[in-house]
Amino acid sequence: MGTEPALAQTAADDLAQIRTRGFVVIPGLLSAEQLASVRETLRPHLQGRLLGRNNFEGHRTERVYSLVDRGPIFEDLVESPRVLAICDALLLPNYLLTASQAIQLHPGETPQPFHTDDAFYRIPRPRPAVSVSTLWAIDPFTAENGATELVPGSHLWGDERLERLLEGIDFTTRRGGEPVEPEPLAVLRESGSRLEPALMPAGSVVVFLGTLLHRGGANRSDAPRLALSNQYCEPWARQQENYLVSIPAERARRMSPRVQELLGYSIHPPFMGHVLGRHPRRLLGEDA
Repeated sequence: MGTEPALAQTAADDLAQIRTRGFVVIPGLLSAEQLASVRETLRPHLQGRLLGRNNFEGHRTERVYSLVDRGPIFEDLVESPRVLAICDALLLPNYLLTASQAIQLHPGETPQPFHTDDAFYRIPRPRPAVSVSTLWAIDPFTAENGATELVPGSHLWGDERLERLLEGIDFTTRRGGEPVEPEPLAVLRESGSRLEPALMPAGSVVVFLGTLLHRGGANRSDAPRLALSNQYCEPWARQQENYLVSIPAERARRMSPRVQELLGYSIHPPFMGHVLGRHPRRLLGEDA
């Protein structure tokens, strides 16, 4: 990763783009060996069976949850120094991992509804983001295979400007179904905004604020498109995934102290996150 001063300068450059545009694309962060490890580790979990339950999840999209628990390579990604340097600047100390999943778009997948990743924190906008999201490209992100589409600058929008675009999100469980597409794009055009696809080679990552408007693109290619999503949130915010339940303590015990903290084996002072008045890491053993 380079020396600490070099990492600090890189983080400053990343943050300048994030604060202006809402996101930054970082190419080449994963090696060919790491990409191969990701694909091989996920192979047993991606069998085309666990497809989305609604249009938001994607009827032709597979997701693997609690990804950090699926192998050491995913633990490494969660504590990527380049990503955590960004989170250190944007979130309070003791921030948490809120989501960790693999997302594979199969051919024929339609565009996801527009959304922001921290919309469920009902705090009026404009406001600072409660979370920071990452999408790691395991396959190249192209215009044909469903590259994530971002709306630059939308992290600065207020609630009124977002309202019409977020109306179309439907979490109701349904079999099949197609999205209603034209109106959201028309609303974007009316506001003078534009979509920018995160076109990037395999091994790259796009880091963006939880307040940024975005969506998964349509996969019009003849092959799946695989990505990994790790999201981080403020230490006072409820996590999307409950890792203390989904990841057995014996597995968490073998993870690094930093990953343990991100999962929730940590305290946000003075005592948020305690277990019976004691530090939650004691659940992993007195020597943890």
